[in-house]
Order: sequence, then structure tokens, then C-alpha cells
Amino acid sequence: MLILNQRTTASATDSVALAYDERKRSRLKVTLASGAEAGIFLERGDHLHGGDKLAAEDGSVVVEILAAPEMLIEAVADSPLLFARAAYHLGNRHVPVQILPTESGGKLRFQTDHVLADMVRGLGCSVTESEAPFQPESGAYGSHGGHQHGDDEPAPDLHNPGHGPHRSVPKIHQFKPR
Repeated sequence: MLILNQRTTASATDSVALAYDERKRSRLKVTLASGAEAGIFLERGDHLHGGDKLAAEDGSVVVEILAAPEMLIEAVADSPLLFARAAYHLGNRHVPVQILPTESGGKLRFQTDHVLADMVRGLGCSVTESEAPFQPESGAYGSHGGHQHGDDEPAPDLHNPGHGPHRSVPKIHQFKPR
């Protein structure tokens, strides 16, 4: 069995389609498009995204990760305000969401959950089910989005922002005088 454990930008020689929940796992046995069996071994918390590439530890194969189509809810807002309200309420529930543009407002795609579908419908969005690849936002601290720190720049201490490389960031409860 191939062991895939190194990220790379090299050209892919094989591929595997994985649903979002599978791409979040750090240990996973998969069958590649070629029929070969492989094991994915990543650092805990390291998530894969469609388009990522992993190399076998022996360098023999480079596998492109494809976002597999899955059943999703699409909530379409007909105004920017409705779009913002729907995104706020889904985000407040920590729901992974893919954001897509429309001409009038926006579209939010999330994993099938009829309670959440009813919630955004109640806000005024039109709601449909669809089958599509799911590529949700990584979030501000995700591995492929938001602020990144280089190898020589330590991450900020979010519990004690007065120390470390970001000394100018006040604590939330500290206010600057006017």
C-alpha cells in the first residue's frame, strides 16, 4: 500500500475523489483512480482541499485530491443584506459554508441539514438541494486561508496578546483612551 504523507506541487500521476468529511481526516485508507490502495497520513488538524497534491513517501506517485460531489443545501439570497444575515446565522452555528456569488445577493452551500435549511428559508432565502463538490471556506485560521505565519515567524499567543511578536494588539477588554 502506498503511503501518502507529503504535500507537493509536482504534477499528479493519479487522483482520488474525497467528500469534505473525508478530506478533514488525518488518517484515511483510499482507493486511487488507478485502482491502487493508498493510506493518507497527515498531521492532526491538517485538512485537504480539492486541488491539493500528496506525494508517496517513496516519491513514486503524486496524487491530486479532488472534491467529490456530495448532496448539499444551496441557499440563495436575493439581496446583500439577506445574504449577510444568512451567512451570519450559519457562521454563528459554526457550519462549514461555501460562498458563491450571484448577480443579486449570494449563494451559500452547506452540508445537508434540514433544520438549517428551514432556518435560512425562514430568513427569506430560496433553498434547494444539489449535488456538487463542497469546498467550504477555510476560516480565518484554516490551513489554506486567513493569516499565515512563515517558518521564522511564530504564531501569536491568542490568550496573551501582550507578549510575543504582536505586542501592539490590546486585549479585548483593554480600551485605548480617546
